[in-house]
Amino acid sequence: MASVTYKNVIKRFGDLEIIKSLNIEVEDKEFLVLVGPSGCGKTTALRLLAGLEEITEGEILIGERVVNDVAPKDRDIAMVFQSYALYPHLSVYDNMAFGLKLRKTPKDEIQRRVSEAAEILGITDLLQRKPRQLSGGQRQRVAVGRAIVREPKVFLFDEPLSNLDAKLRVQMRAEISKLHQRLQTTFIYVTHDQTEAMTMASRIAVINKGILQQLDTPQNLYDRPNNLFVAGFIGSPAMNFFPATLVKSGEKMYVETGDFKVQIPDALAAPYKSMDGRKVVFGIRPENIHDPEFAPPNIHGEKVNTKVDVTELMGNETFLYLVNGKNTFIARVDPRSHRRVGDETQVIFDMDKFHVFDATTEEAIR
Repeated sequence: MASVTYKNVIKRFGDLEIIKSLNIEVEDKEFLVLVGPSGCGKTTALRLLAGLEEITEGEILIGERVVNDVAPKDRDIAMVFQSYALYPHLSVYDNMAFGLKLRKTPKDEIQRRVSEAAEILGITDLLQRKPRQLSGGQRQRVAVGRAIVREPKVFLFDEPLSNLDAKLRVQMRAEISKLHQRLQTTFIYVTHDQTEAMTMASRIAVINKGILQQLDTPQNLYDRPNNLFVAGFIGSPAMNFFPATLVKSGEKMYVETGDFKVQIPDALAAPYKSMDGRKVVFGIRPENIHDPEFAPPNIHGEKVNTKVDVTELMGNETFLYLVNGKNTFIARVDPRSHRRVGDETQVIFDMDKFHVFDATTEEAIR
């Protein structure tokens, strides 16, 4: 088992800087997820750790050992690729045993490790099949099994679920989480799917354009995003944003968008009282916008007039796409709501859970 440390890591391809001074400390036995949009540098960061790309500047440590110049095979890591990378002409057993045979591991030890990994993953009865005879989920388990038999200090996963259908993805998410609990090893997992990140990680590193935006627990990322990018990336549907101005009236603070005006609760207003007239971006999540009939009790609710543009009935909840002047936004409301397309209605903003960001720097104001 081992910790992993990125120290001021920079990666350039020619003049293009893909990773910009990355600093992350991954604790021993932690499940860290690197998440961000396509092209943000998260897979490159993983490949640098695996030794598949050379570091331009900085250091990567596995445990106490700097591995910049250590060959991939000697880093004591195992990687699960997006494409599974199984040998089509070999059986499941031989695919899982392949790396061990190259290392000249004794046959009895290979048998023990492959059998144990197959039992953990529930693929014991598939060991004599070829990859073409397996479903996508089964192939994914074989790829994970091939990593397990290495008994590495660190597991690396590069978008391993992106080729699976939605139902199987949910199932495999749970299986990988259980696998982490069972193996008690460091997992570093790359995905562009923030739902995967939120459900699996002990901590999440949000990356955009090669820059680490925020590193925190899933709940803290959701509740206290550091900037506009993190706020918009974490959460589904995404947070609603409104260009706005902070306005002071007497001792009260308001957010004024030009189309509606909502009061900031007195208990939360202190950080904003010196910012009268400041241009900001006001943010509120769809789940914090309620149909007045089903609004939770004891919230600081502010009513906003809207028109229903689109409704999406999800069974356990309803999404309302709403219009207010030049603003369009989404509310995630109780499924008992009777709001329909074209209705002129009111919704309630839960102002205990609002967010404010600087319009220029896009940093959170708290």
